[in-house]
Amino acid sequence: MSESKAMILGCVGKALTPDEIRFYGDERPWGFILFARNIGEPQQITDLVASMREAVRRPDAPVFIDQEGGRVQRLRPPIAPNYPAGAALGALYRQDREAGLRAAWLMARLHAFDLARFDITADCLPVLDVPVEGANDVIGTRAYGKDPDSVTALGRASAEGLLSGGVLPVMKHIPGHGRAFADTHLELPVVETSLEDLRRHDFAPFKALADLPMAMTAHVVYSAVDRDNPGTTSAKVVRDIVRGEIGFDGLLISDDTSMKALSGDFRTKAERILGAGVDIVLHCNGVMEEMAGIAAGTSPLAGMALARAERALEIGRRIDAVEEASVREEFATFFEAVA
Repeated sequence: MSESKAMILGCVGKALTPDEIRFYGDERPWGFILFARNIGEPQQITDLVASMREAVRRPDAPVFIDQEGGRVQRLRPPIAPNYPAGAALGALYRQDREAGLRAAWLMARLHAFDLARFDITADCLPVLDVPVEGANDVIGTRAYGKDPDSVTALGRASAEGLLSGGVLPVMKHIPGHGRAFADTHLELPVVETSLEDLRRHDFAPFKALADLPMAMTAHVVYSAVDRDNPGTTSAKVVRDIVRGEIGFDGLLISDDTSMKALSGDFRTKAERILGAGVDIVLHCNGVMEEMAGIAAGTSPLAGMALARAERALEIGRRIDAVEEASVREEFATFFEAVA
């Protein structure tokens, strides 16, 4: 793994092109990420994942996916059932705390069954953002609730469900995306809230789950911490908040660098992200010219970042012995699969 570069990359289609195979072989990304455009039928997914690992000559190269439920779910019927959004788990939790927690664990355990079939390593879940009234809908129903306590409890249950199935959770978007009044895919949100309110409301779920192996950053400016840079490229946010106050010492991955919230060319973005203390640069859309820029600005994975990456992959190798049919049956008592 020491020869890998500190980046996670996507690809354009359902199979790697010769150019992609050459590029990955030369530039050696640490991992890969899949999107809906990469998903066809089961054997194709298995073959794509295997070809990604073969391209970098690392059978343990991690493969990530966003499989939350609701509108953010890359595997769909008939590959995997449609699952409810985080907000539906939150609604159940508010009616019956134990039922909500159990349903969250079961759903995440089902995600793990669905992903492990294709040897997908990590799920970008739980969403620990706590939206405020009027915030942009980019988080919306993806959130478990609008209070830190329920988000923390359901986030923990979801993370444990994934881990029980040998799939690594990636909590997002640290240190909190819930106050963003703009969509980071399109523009850079600025949060003017006091540090005291951020600690109490936004940072709290991340602090409670700081023991998890991986987290994804937020492309959000927190003016109380760093008025000039979004969290993803802010050394102050990474050092003082994520590593300091929140106490997260796991693998820190940037949110997608192809989102419009980050300025600069792709090489500059990668250099700023790593310079701020983030461990891994994420680029999702598979556009070769952009990936080349990311690769040019990305250094080999080394030091503490490498140690965190190795530790995360080791955690993901523990799997329980529950039967999939019984988990599906029990989950159906809380939620029928959404048509």
